Amino acid sequence: MSLVYLFALFGAILGTGLLDWRHKLALFGGAPGRTSIIVGVGVLFFLLWDVVGIAEGVFFRGSGPWMTGILLGPELPLEELFFLILLCYSTLIAYLLSASILTARSRQ
Repeated sequence: MSLVYLFALFGAILGTGLLDWRHKLALFGGAPGRTSIIVGVGVLFFLLWDVVGIAEGVFFRGSGPWMTGILLGPELPLEELFFLILLCYSTLIAYLLSASILTARSRQ
């Protein structure tokens, strides 16, 4: 069992959180509840998407030496959950940072 990929995902989530904290965008921008709901709904949507894809035989668990081998369900590795958290959180931060930059530029 290797934790390399899982730790890389944790590191990326931490980096996204630091960006959020630095620019006070979402979780650290005074909207922790709203941020949690947005990220949670996104993660649930993509988990449902994964489950349907697995049931239809479209998605399957790849093998790799960097994965933990822990499964949340058939063909659904633990790392997928953290990848989806990273995907949704980083998308939210990218959107809010872009909106913040565009707003600042329009004021000038």
